[in-house]
Amino acid sequence: MNYNPRRFAFRHRRRILGIATLLLILGGFIFFQYNVTSILKSMAEATMRSITTVAVNDAIYYTLSDNLRYEDLVFVNRGEKGEVLSITSNALQINRIARDAAYLSQENLNKMSQAGIDVPLGALTGVEAWAGFGPKMNIKIIPISNVECRFTSDFSSAGINQTKHSIYLEVIADISIVLPSGASNFASLTQVLICESVLVGTVPDTYLQTDIFGHGYDLVP
Repeated sequence: MNYNPRRFAFRHRRRILGIATLLLILGGFIFFQYNVTSILKSMAEATMRSITTVAVNDAIYYTLSDNLRYEDLVFVNRGEKGEVLSITSNALQINRIARDAAYLSQENLNKMSQAGIDVPLGALTGVEAWAGFGPKMNIKIIPISNVECRFTSDFSSAGINQTKHSIYLEVIADISIVLPSGASNFASLTQVLICESVLVGTVPDTYLQTDIFGHGYDLVP
């Protein structure tokens, strides 16, 4: 078999070119995975945090009525001298508010996230300094959310023989974002003051040091 140096050199160059092309593709994939993906995840997470805050606040606004009073959520039993004997929560009302707030928050999240996120083309370079430049492209996201609501309360001194009792609604949203480049998970906590009242008279230490709602009413719609 005749040895042809030119043919051998051509095959050798073609083999080197193929290996170089493969390494270039592999390097581009690794660069995209570690740089572009992290930027896209950060932008998607920031967008979803903003959406979650608006969705939860809107849900709380529509769930709570303007005439909601402290007495609607808490029963205070007093003795003959006006001292506080017991403080109990209105479980039926609390569960209704928590359930409605969780459901509306979930619905708002699903609707508001359908528009996806607008990502500047500069973000695809993987360079953070260029992430905000260039025309924007829309990337669809698949949010998987789980919303829980619970009530908490806090007692604090409001003067001589006076105790302020504050009641809060906490909305915890666990968000998982599915992007074409990967997934991202985070949790968002929103706490809103629902109502408060100043209790005049002696309040038992067992209430001052604990939360009358215990661990709260966790509800998943």
